[in-house]
Amino acid sequence: MTKYQKYFTDMLDKHTQIFKQFKEVHDKYAQDSEKYKTEFNQIGSQVMDIVREYENRLCGHSERGMYGKFSSNLAEKFRAEIRKHYPKIDFVGVK
Repeated sequence: MTKYQKYFTDMLDKHTQIFKQFKEVHDKYAQDSEKYKTEFNQIGSQVMDIVREYENRLCGHSERGMYGKFSSNLAEKFRAEIRKHYPKIDFVGVK
């Protein structure tokens, strides 16, 4: 398991409840975006805060070191892993 996958599974394990709620709302939002937009954005903003926190943990040390140029690739791989499970996560906060 790669480092970004480990951080992803750790994030899901430590915040199971909110990701479970987000998954339910995410699936409803995928079916009817107008009806569930408000609920999706409310829970989604909390999820995005958690995602940013884990992304910072993952990439924070590598940005300062000699591997700084690889940090953006690592962050993108982490985000891609999240999109595999939650394809509509990029629509959180979009008006």
